[in-house]
Amino acid sequence: MARLTTRFWVDAYLARLSFQTIPAYVTAHGDDHAGAVLVKLSTLDGKARAFTRGFDLMTGARQWTELASGDEREVDASIAKQRSFDPDLWVIEVEDRQGRHLLDEEGLSD
Repeated sequence: MARLTTRFWVDAYLARLSFQTIPAYVTAHGDDHAGAVLVKLSTLDGKARAFTRGFDLMTGARQWTELASGDEREVDASIAKQRSFDPDLWVIEVEDRQGRHLLDEEGLSD
């Protein structure tokens, strides 16, 4: 089964957020074809969460897992550390006081 390019997935994700009037920005542009994606959710109160996409080793399914949460500066430091390991990493920052990121919606694990 063919996989979507990372750029296509990022564009679709940003469009889905836009339809829900949830602001989001690409803060690090990774590899268009095969870069990993990290999503930072800022609740605009000094707190944040960061999510990465991984694989469930038992089922082979892709899933989003939380990399870090808490003080936004600490989450930013975790993201910077990930970027130092992987220069092809995409970072998308979502800003939503309600904590919506839409990663749990159908189609965003693919």
